[in-house]
Amino acid sequence: MSGGVGSARTASTWTPRGPVHGRDLARLRPGREAHPAEGLRQGGDTKTEKSRKTLALPRRCVEALRQQQEQQERDRQVAGDLWQEHSLVFASRVGTPLSANNVIRAFRLITKKAGLGEDWAPRELRHTFVSVMPANGVPVESIALLVGHDRTATTESVYRHEIRPALTQGAEVMDEVFG
Repeated sequence: MSGGVGSARTASTWTPRGPVHGRDLARLRPGREAHPAEGLRQGGDTKTEKSRKTLALPRRCVEALRQQQEQQERDRQVAGDLWQEHSLVFASRVGTPLSANNVIRAFRLITKKAGLGEDWAPRELRHTFVSVMPANGVPVESIALLVGHDRTATTESVYRHEIRPALTQGAEVMDEVFG
């Protein structure tokens, strides 16, 4: 829901501030638990220093993170001495990093239950995000910033089919104005 890159989401850790208390505290930072064998960037950090940023999250995401923290606390109590603290936002029931295969498997169960089928992968959330934004009037410049592109040309090139409605909107408005 925020257009984040997969490697930043997969190994995100809770901020040192502790529980999420509001939109301004709902900040995740790339963790250090990423594993190259799982298709993640070495060290789990962003590509460049400039790529590191804080994004505001929609309220429903903040609420989901609160629920995740609560569930994780219950998991921690049940696991007892077996719990391995890595401060991961998304971890196994004993606190360890999730493998990419387990993340994809769990994601596909969710999409199946939602009636979307089983062929989805988490990376497609980014494409969905980019599709929803222009369809709701968000300019390409803002979308580029949100997905971490320096230039709108990159966004337009990579997500051409998702952004097409935004690129044709000007012509449609002119047709309406001038008939």
